[in-house]
Amino acid sequence: MPDMSDARPRVEPARRAGGNAGSWFLTFILAIAGLGIVFWDGLVFMAEHWDTEEYSHGSLIPIIAAFLVWQQKDALQAAVQPDGRRAGAAVGVGVVLFGLFAGLLGELSTVYLILQYGFLVTIYGAALSLVGWRGLRLIWAPLLYLVFMVPLPSFLYVNLSAELQLISSQIGVAVIRLFGIPVFLEGNVIDLGIYKLQVVEACSGLRYLFPLMSFGYLCAYLYRGPLWHRGLLFAATIPITIFMNSIRIGVIGILVDRWGIEQAEGALHLFEGWVVFMVCVAILFAGIVILNRFSRERRPLAEMFRIDLPDLRNGWVPRLGRAPGRAWIVSALLLATAGAASLFLADRSNLLPPREELSAFPLRVGDWHGQRRTIEPPVLRTLKLTDYALMDFINSKGRGGVNYYVAYYESQRKGEAVHSPRSCIPGDGWQIEYLGKTAVDGVTTGSGKLIVNRVVIAKGETRQVVYYWFAQRGRHLTNEYLVKWYLFWDGLTRNRTDGALVRLVTPLGRNEPESAADGRLGDFLRDTFPILNEYVPD
Repeated sequence: MPDMSDARPRVEPARRAGGNAGSWFLTFILAIAGLGIVFWDGLVFMAEHWDTEEYSHGSLIPIIAAFLVWQQKDALQAAVQPDGRRAGAAVGVGVVLFGLFAGLLGELSTVYLILQYGFLVTIYGAALSLVGWRGLRLIWAPLLYLVFMVPLPSFLYVNLSAELQLISSQIGVAVIRLFGIPVFLEGNVIDLGIYKLQVVEACSGLRYLFPLMSFGYLCAYLYRGPLWHRGLLFAATIPITIFMNSIRIGVIGILVDRWGIEQAEGALHLFEGWVVFMVCVAILFAGIVILNRFSRERRPLAEMFRIDLPDLRNGWVPRLGRAPGRAWIVSALLLATAGAASLFLADRSNLLPPREELSAFPLRVGDWHGQRRTIEPPVLRTLKLTDYALMDFINSKGRGGVNYYVAYYESQRKGEAVHSPRSCIPGDGWQIEYLGKTAVDGVTTGSGKLIVNRVVIAKGETRQVVYYWFAQRGRHLTNEYLVKWYLFWDGLTRNRTDGALVRLVTPLGRNEPESAADGRLGDFLRDTFPILNEYVPD
């Protein structure tokens, strides 16, 4: 009987001996250099997020993905035809082109999410052009794992965080009540009588959810079991995280009720966080053991995961043919050309139309009298704006006050773009009661009445009405995504990416109707809008 102890695929001597190392090296250098140049800004922005607790696992993702691809070295080598033919490789060139277009769109529109996912799409296309469909089937899951290193867009992060805060608060209060402790929940505030605990954004559980989801995906990929087992393992990371984070909040509430507010602060709070994450991992592993126990093919713990190493006797890297395929060569040249074009785009200077500095915005407009305010330096560094006006206006006829804010950007490339109030309002602790659009009577633009976003917000008993819109090179827009599209289009066709955010806020009195606040904001806009064009040019 033949020896079956080493059943890994062998490489034919002819293929092992052949190969044009110089051409392979050149194409890889061109592809890597072009990829890095085109997507550099998005990669740097992504790496900055890896310093936060929510994405602290991000730096490990590309290393682990590379290892998982390397695991398939021998199989990849066997998947390529002896003459180097790769079915489907030409499709990869089209995918690379699509990824590069996404990179251009993300660069000119300053949407880093598009830039980052364009990077992933380009990698998938390059992999397809390199190894074809047969090879891609072997490594698609490790390449998909790279998704977990990309941070969520801020608006989605804020909304998800707010929902998880509410859910965790409700379950946490239920845990506290199980111990006979009287407690009252109002929004995200847990009222224990003597003490009040605020379930802030940091306690939403996202710092556990993102790392645990990436770890769950890795376990599901390596697990030797049916597909539905793997899907269940990955899906289970979400309820596990929510449940354990809620237990953590409940335990903190119990400790605070028994031994004081210091139990919710400092090193103990941080330690509880680490304990919760490790318990989440333990629960996930317990689920793996249970699934394995009730499967048809029970395996010992050491055999439940596929952590095989390739045969190093054939070298450390796969031999994919004597010379690079045409599709891979075209992909490498496209990446190199796109990299050179990106350097040209980076050196382009925006056209800057003449305008007045916002510091000259008048403090007396009609019946309104204003007072200037300043933004603190740390906030300015975050906003990255060119010029701004922040003023409190009071109407001499006793109509109430309006806070007026204009943030102007000469260039909205390289991440220096307007920050939408829709994302910032929840981050400041305000709850959005209403969000819609309204037309302002008596204020006209080139396309008709001025349309603005109208938001009613509340924090405790304080309520405010907010109007805001985006003044972008003659357009007055309310949709953040449309702003990004016109940034791309105008940057490409007009070499202009300047623009501004305009925001008005007025407080609502205790018994004041919202219509009174709308009337106040309308009066203010009718007086100030005609002069805004001097400071935010069309």
